[in-house]
Amino acid sequence: MNSKVSALPDARTQEQPRHLAEPAAVRWLLIGIALLFLGLVLVLPLLVVFAEAFRKGLAVYWAAVSEPDALSALQLTVLTAAIVVPLNTLFGLAAAWAMTKFQFRGKQVLVTLIDLPFAISPVIAGLIFVLLFGTRGVFGPLLEAVHFKIIFAFPGIVLATLFVTFPFVARELLPLMQTQGSAEEEAAASMGATGWQIFWRVTLPNIKWGLLYGMILCNARAMGEFGAVSVVSGHIRGQTNTLPLHVEILYNEYQFAASFAVASILVFLAFVTLVVKHVVERKHKTQSI
Repeated sequence: MNSKVSALPDARTQEQPRHLAEPAAVRWLLIGIALLFLGLVLVLPLLVVFAEAFRKGLAVYWAAVSEPDALSALQLTVLTAAIVVPLNTLFGLAAAWAMTKFQFRGKQVLVTLIDLPFAISPVIAGLIFVLLFGTRGVFGPLLEAVHFKIIFAFPGIVLATLFVTFPFVARELLPLMQTQGSAEEEAAASMGATGWQIFWRVTLPNIKWGLLYGMILCNARAMGEFGAVSVVSGHIRGQTNTLPLHVEILYNEYQFAASFAVASILVFLAFVTLVVKHVVERKHKTQSI
């Protein structure tokens, strides 16, 4: 009995995670390096943005963010995201549902195509749309005949943003739905549930947190996209300039205080996105316990 009792501490010591045995100096060194890196690469640049934005006073800041061109850029950015996120959400749901619930030829090709925007430069994506829908593009004469403009207009901005944000929702849902399998859907179908009933009452509750997370990422990328939108927008003040493009124009015109003021709006929107993401993750963890 005594031998068993004396052996217990050794067994517990062996069961402890190995990282607990690391010297405290090593742990603090690694934590310090990580915090230093994050401070230099992430926190410091963001602080500089706000410092430069308010350097000439609140009046200059307010004048920069409330001018008609800045408000137009903000409105266009929000409107683009409001259109792109629901469209990519519908596509992501449909693509993830098809690829995880059904077997068909070309499934792997579809997965590769979904990942394509990750591999292509946003500038190249913008040029693709110019070659397709520009005045001398493939569909240019047809668009001119019906008096519909895509390039250097709002539809081109939506298409370019749609392309670069294409994979975010689908890529969040695919591994989640693959892990969950289709056992619950098959059980519901065997009890006579219709396709819509299965989707709304079985599938959607199981994937809602992954869906929300994908939508948040899609929205963040849509509001901050620069390269593809820059190619197709034409940089027309008050008409086709989103917030990132407006920041670039102000900076190139040496209006540094105004450019940093408008940039602070993008930073603020990024903070809002992070807060929403954090809330979603906390609720997900709370409901998972």
